[in-house]
Amino acid sequence: RACELPLHVHLMIEDPDKYARAFVDAGATRISFHPEVVADAGSTISRLHDLGAGAGLAIHPDVDLEVANPHVTDIEVLLMMTVRPGFGGQSYLHEVTPKIAAAKRLVEAREADADIEVDGGVNMTTIDEAVEAGAEIVVAGSAVFDGRDPAEAARTLRAKLDELA
Repeated sequence: RACELPLHVHLMIEDPDKYARAFVDAGATRISFHPEVVADAGSTISRLHDLGAGAGLAIHPDVDLEVANPHVTDIEVLLMMTVRPGFGGQSYLHEVTPKIAAAKRLVEAREADADIEVDGGVNMTTIDEAVEAGAEIVVAGSAVFDGRDPAEAARTLRAKLDELA
């Protein structure tokens, strides 16, 4: 309610269906979840859409991208994790970069509308690699909030992203 911008929530929980309504009620416009933690990813995607939210699949670095294939035309975002979830400040896993490129090819081949998002270790050093591989949205936590001036860090990253686009 304090923000008029769209809010994308990445749920790293075991039962996203149980909590989806609360996040939508709180203002989430997109919700991404990890397909390996649900019995039926298609059902969860449908539930998110029924609640009025865009749906996204979050792909863990150790999960094969093939899990997204059956659903890619039904989602709004394909979120590629470039760290193993657990804590902030981790280094970007460069071995995931080819999977970002593969995700971009999958979306294009299936003529889907899903945005490619990258989350984990994105900073001024790694943003080029992620965008060149196909990232359209980047999540930067520590790169913004671990410094002295988060607003300036965000502006600098945004300028770099605009330069790469």
